[in-house]
Amino acid sequence: MKKTICIVTGSRAEYGLLRPIIERVIAINDFVLKIVATGMHLSEDFGLTYKEIEADGFSIDAKIDVLRNDDDSNKGISRAIGIGVIGFAEYFQQFRPDMVVVLGDRFEIFAAAIAAAVDCIPIAHLYGGETTEGAVDEFFRHSISKMSYLHFTSTEKYRQRVIKMGEAPDRVFNVGAIGVENIKNISLMTKEELIRSIGFDLNSPYALVTFHPVTLEKNTAIKQIEDLLLALDEINGLNYIFTKANADASGRAINKKIDAYCKPRKNAIAQTSMGVLRYLSAMKYCEMVIGNSSSGILETPSFKKPTINIGDRQKGRICAKSVINCKPDKNAIVKSIKKAKSQRFLLEIANQVNPYGNGKASQKIIAVIKDFLDNDKINLKKSFYDVRG
Repeated sequence: MKKTICIVTGSRAEYGLLRPIIERVIAINDFVLKIVATGMHLSEDFGLTYKEIEADGFSIDAKIDVLRNDDDSNKGISRAIGIGVIGFAEYFQQFRPDMVVVLGDRFEIFAAAIAAAVDCIPIAHLYGGETTEGAVDEFFRHSISKMSYLHFTSTEKYRQRVIKMGEAPDRVFNVGAIGVENIKNISLMTKEELIRSIGFDLNSPYALVTFHPVTLEKNTAIKQIEDLLLALDEINGLNYIFTKANADASGRAINKKIDAYCKPRKNAIAQTSMGVLRYLSAMKYCEMVIGNSSSGILETPSFKKPTINIGDRQKGRICAKSVINCKPDKNAIVKSIKKAKSQRFLLEIANQVNPYGNGKASQKIIAVIKDFLDNDKINLKKSFYDVRG
């Protein structure tokens, strides 16, 4: 019998990374694919990005809505997790897959993992072992890892961390980052195509800006986004493309600040969702990436472009030489942008190698999943692996 693979996606960025996995599952006749959309995909405030999945020709098997009442407070996030656990539990009871594939560390993915683990459905988790010390994603990610059976990490260091959490080495695989694979395999837009697509002049130098709340800090989001916007105003000759914040606590508050900043300015535009093609195309032609998104750490180095990584949201991740870490205050951000614009720094990073793999992640992931399912290798009674020495 064919094996059913359920892929859960809750955000625009995550879907862009999961897309190569989806394509490979479809290509294998032994697999039946089920896609479940949740989280920001189903929210009008965040662009109803489930439509991007459908526009790519993929069928969505279920939509599990967890966001309620435009509430991005901590209480609202907790409520969303509870709603998600119930919704996914009902779905898994009715349509029981042979394996659930999840990526990352967001709260809606945490909810899906709880429901699958309790229902004894094997979970394949992409990108455990990473650290983001400034965000609640940190403990969501590690919790998902412990509920999962197969693990796919983006570096060997992260693989070793998952093993130190008690996961057996023969179930933990270093495959590299899918973001690198997308850069190598997607035919990106020309600058002229991108200009027509977003309606913004890209012939002048511009930066790609994404800023999310640092969710383990209390009441810092507004001050930090205000400092960032003040810093951008001090830089001459640079335009800005903003991609908006996620549905984290204070995410909508940040987006209101971004909208207010862009509205009176001709050199700035805000995008709720660009999709992977437009986003990576914009990254290709930009001067630098500014903010605290993981894409600045994982994908931008492949373009040999500088990243200004602000604050602690991504603290702990392995970084290429092109990543400039700075404090979330105006003066530090201005100083970092000026460094990124300098010829000396650009020459230093011209030949760097992205530490996140060679661009073959999805191929490796699917091969492992197929092997474990075809050969009945899954035993959910996991023994804790003690690392000695």
